[in-house]
Amino acid sequence: MSFPSQALIVVEHKQDWESYLPSDRLISVYEYLEASEKYISNPHLQIINLCRSYRYLENGYYCSLLAEARGQKVIPSVRTLNELAGSSIYRSCFDVLEKGLDQVLDQHAISHKMRFSLTLCFGQSPIQSLQALAWRLFKIFTCPILHVDFSKEAGWRIAGVRPGALHKLKASEQHDFANALGAFNRRIWQLPPSRSAARYDLAILHDPREVLPPSNAQALERFVRVGAQMGLNVELIGKKDYSRLAEYDALFIRETTRVDHHTYRFARKGESEGLVVMDDSSSILRCSNKVYLTDLLKRNALSMPGTEVLYRDHPEHLEKAARALGFPMVLKIPDGCFSHGVVRVASVKELVNTCQTLFERSALLLAQEFLYTEYDWRIGVLNGQPIYACQYFMSSGHWQIYHHQSSGISLNGECCAVHLQDVPAQVVETAVRAASQMGDGLYGVDLKQCHNRVVVIEVNDNPNLDAGVEDACLGDDLYRTVLKEFVRRLELKRLGHSG
Repeated sequence: MSFPSQALIVVEHKQDWESYLPSDRLISVYEYLEASEKYISNPHLQIINLCRSYRYLENGYYCSLLAEARGQKVIPSVRTLNELAGSSIYRSCFDVLEKGLDQVLDQHAISHKMRFSLTLCFGQSPIQSLQALAWRLFKIFTCPILHVDFSKEAGWRIAGVRPGALHKLKASEQHDFANALGAFNRRIWQLPPSRSAARYDLAILHDPREVLPPSNAQALERFVRVGAQMGLNVELIGKKDYSRLAEYDALFIRETTRVDHHTYRFARKGESEGLVVMDDSSSILRCSNKVYLTDLLKRNALSMPGTEVLYRDHPEHLEKAARALGFPMVLKIPDGCFSHGVVRVASVKELVNTCQTLFERSALLLAQEFLYTEYDWRIGVLNGQPIYACQYFMSSGHWQIYHHQSSGISLNGECCAVHLQDVPAQVVETAVRAASQMGDGLYGVDLKQCHNRVVVIEVNDNPNLDAGVEDACLGDDLYRTVLKEFVRRLELKRLGHSG
């Protein structure tokens, strides 16, 4: 089996490839994640991710995540993996795809069945009359192996779509897979376009019950008031309003975002409906995982604390991290936020015991150099421009801004807004560079300044915009700046432009 010179096939275990011809383009997921120079520095590599599991925070997920961080084209993408984990996003698409299913499936002598499953390899169907449907599904869920489940009620319908695994293919399917992979290497596919928006109604997604929301109630009120002054109809919506998104022209997510959460589904739904969306789904994917950020910062020579990636299946990396970073060190769950999943350890014993617990939540962890500063800088960046600055002080008697106590009470340190012209130039410049790697949305870049050293701690896709805190220097101008960017993007869409 031959592949283009830039293709790289990644498998969980190399024995999964035993049924196929040997290839020098085959590597294990550990080899790829370990990021040797020949894999990390080549943006032209095309990654075919054939890991056994694509579940959130498992090895297959990290393979796609880091491929995107390295600027490489990967199948399946992280977006596809998250859509397959919550395919209700595309339920509306199925209504169109299901037209004609009764006639096609009944022709194949399965009309007496109530359920039927089909395995697609790179968009190829073993049933020729279903090939058009197979290819359309592949364009939506671009995954090497897809299992499509059909059910018959009043008529045939698509009951679900889920990823398949190479090592579970039947002998008869392995031949189909080999042929389909060869055909895929010679084929070009395109994503379907989304519709254009035309009106100026902005929805702000929020949860009034959230304990630590990205915008407090007073800030949300100011968005509504300032929006009205600018001719924008700004409306607060909640999780229950998912089906109403198409009524709006833009969506502003002011609820803490997560990939495995309705905030991500709102972003994807909004984008599929042609809305201007912040936080966009790509920013949520990129910013929500610290492993992605670590790889991205290294590749772009942006300063960060000393960092080691720890692998659940390779415990010898704990000893390497201890030697490289010393103690105390900080352990981080890759998708933690507001200091959740961040633990300081002071010895090898604590390191081993804490990792055993945290590895139950993620196949990869981050070990990071401990840097104590009195406060962290937060620089707000919108479309590549700094818009505000804050100093976030550590919680009293604690080494973090947020102190989550065993009683369930969370304490946080004081915040102080600072005029941008009073922030050290190196801090602002580093923040803008880091944010630019994530996209053109709204980001909050957290940095530490140790004498002449400035390091990036985190890039947040959903930064705080609170009345009385981040707006202390700018007042209503902060809200106006954000809303002006929505207006600018809406105008570009109205004129048929993008960006």
